[in-house]
Amino acid sequence: MNTADVLRIASAYLESLSGHVFDLLTVSKPVSPNAAVNLSRTISKLSPLLGNLIEFNTVEFLNAKDEFKGLGAWKRQDPGFPDTIFEGSITPTAGFEIKVWFPLATEITARFKDSQNHFLQEQTSVCMLAWLPDQLIFGKPYIIDVCVVPGSSIAKARDNHYHNPPDYIVLEPEDTTTRTRNLQQTNTNGYKFQGTPAQFEQAQNVVASWGASGRVYQPTPDYQPLLRQLFAQFPYRLDTNFAKMDRIVHPGIEAFKHRVHATEIHGLTVGQWNALLSRGTDEAIKLALNQQFDIKEEDADKLLR
Repeated sequence: MNTADVLRIASAYLESLSGHVFDLLTVSKPVSPNAAVNLSRTISKLSPLLGNLIEFNTVEFLNAKDEFKGLGAWKRQDPGFPDTIFEGSITPTAGFEIKVWFPLATEITARFKDSQNHFLQEQTSVCMLAWLPDQLIFGKPYIIDVCVVPGSSIAKARDNHYHNPPDYIVLEPEDTTTRTRNLQQTNTNGYKFQGTPAQFEQAQNVVASWGASGRVYQPTPDYQPLLRQLFAQFPYRLDTNFAKMDRIVHPGIEAFKHRVHATEIHGLTVGQWNALLSRGTDEAIKLALNQQFDIKEEDADKLLR
């Protein structure tokens, strides 16, 4: 077995989690329509906690599979990239970066900033899990769908989507290989041009001097100095929204998003619930939740139990 085999087998197991209910915690049913509305607006805050719990359980889940026994063990890294690695006799070390998405939120807020150079050996994949409580806003965590794609494909899609010199440039991290592990840098960053129209014209002339191939992004030691020349000569600002996975137009992630939003759960699609809970009136939300889950006014003392 090699690294590709480890990732292929583990990916199939992770994808099989679609439809699985994790017995990790339970959110109680709201005791009144008003409580239901408030819960629908705050339940997404559980995602960071659920992400960590799911990462722990994913390690245990994979370590229980016969294919990996005798070859090594899955281990969670905290901190570290990726989240989960397979430590053993197989090199390079296979791993998964796990991203948890609550699709009643406005978008996939997770970022993916690691350089293409980190994935030259195709040793890391990204596992995205879309989850909701099994009763939409209460109950146990339920995995709606799972998407596993190579990390290299996400990094390439991100760089190709954003990079548009001189208007927008993507810079690789500096060489930090001589530093201790906790000080090494692997993240790229995106920068938006902030100069005057006259400066932009000058910057365009610089880019034109690189030739046609100079506009194509390359994470190489030959190409990066050209971008740093622009960065040093003209004003740019750091783009704080850079690398959001919802915006990089990766085919696999886009298909995953559409699939999740089209999934029917408790009488409506996830996309329809998203629209109702994020933009609907309180009365419309109360009506829909009461129809599906029989959430009615209860005695005031029940709120204190």
